[in-house]
Amino acid sequence: MRRFRIGGDVYGNEGSDLQVALAAAYGRKERPLCLCRDPGCAMYIAQIGDLYVIKRMPLSGGAHDPSCESYESPYALFGLGALMGSAIQLDAESGVAALKLDFSLSKTGSRAAPVPGSSGSADVTADPKKLSLRGLLHYLWHEAELTVWTSRWTGKRHWWTVRWHLLEAAKQMSVKGGPLSDILFVPEPFRADNKDAIEQRRNAELAAALPPKNGPRRLIVLVGEVKELIPARSGQKLVIKHLPGFPFLIDDALHRRLSTRFERELSLWGADASSHLIAVATFGLNPAGLAIVEEIALMVVSENWIPYETFQEKRLVDALARVREKSIKGLRFNLPPDQPIASALLQNRRDPVALFIVPAGADDTFDASLQDMIAERTEIGTWTWRVAEGDMPPLP
Repeated sequence: MRRFRIGGDVYGNEGSDLQVALAAAYGRKERPLCLCRDPGCAMYIAQIGDLYVIKRMPLSGGAHDPSCESYESPYALFGLGALMGSAIQLDAESGVAALKLDFSLSKTGSRAAPVPGSSGSADVTADPKKLSLRGLLHYLWHEAELTVWTSRWTGKRHWWTVRWHLLEAAKQMSVKGGPLSDILFVPEPFRADNKDAIEQRRNAELAAALPPKNGPRRLIVLVGEVKELIPARSGQKLVIKHLPGFPFLIDDALHRRLSTRFERELSLWGADASSHLIAVATFGLNPAGLAIVEEIALMVVSENWIPYETFQEKRLVDALARVREKSIKGLRFNLPPDQPIASALLQNRRDPVALFIVPAGADDTFDASLQDMIAERTEIGTWTWRVAEGDMPPLP
């Protein structure tokens, strides 16, 4: 049982009095302490309806004990490590992470913006100074703890859960000096019997994206599940689930670059009917009230909303989905595909195990980088699947 210190008293995570204590602490803006280690690790409180939930502070997972649910492996095992202190700067007092972005949140003129990475691998460079659009999606997914899974959650993660965690995570991030949550649009689950109220809330949320009389137009960041991408009379129409009758328009040039840059994600999504395709995009509204996409990136996730980037990673994600032990999926962020990362981490043990996949076409440079990564983390066990040598080995 986990223990938390709140207002001088200690509470178990299963105690009947915990919610009362959390409600009071939430009103006082007090941070609970997780007592997995002495003197405790600061947490924060989120509210969902009448329920109060204790959440890990951004980028604090390494301070927890490896057996704690809030523990995270060293960031150097994933693409997050290269961004710490540069593209992502944490204010330890407020717990807010300031993000530096390599894409614009405003629009001037009418020239179409490129797909990030359309000219080669610009969207997936290892530049630690700014966060790419895909990197922002990865960071949101990571901080929302949507990379975490255990088989005990089977059937319990749905879009409303995903949305709530994303919006809560965004409250702990700032861009251009303001909260990311102010410009993040994650559509709420659509219900036909509540259509009018949902549309009113959406219109109010998107009012900031309406074009001003003069000056640059403000852009909004969309995170949503792709339903389909189909031809329109002019360009293409991106249809997002839970947004019936509200298309996002993509011009033909942007669509061609999107199809090239994210060919792998599109093919993985098309090959598995249970997977979801997640779009992150910047967009504004034109004078007619139509949503015009400026930049876009894609990520494919499993039926449990766990990201993966190859067929082999999908095999691993599916295997981990059947395990009661908690796993954390590693994400690439800005790193290029020819640089190794831990695909996942098995966590609920005193000695965590990092899981690596070596692609069939990996060269000596890839292998040398992998061995250096393993050598630097002797406190963590390793499991390696060398695809060229055969089928996936049994999980540790």
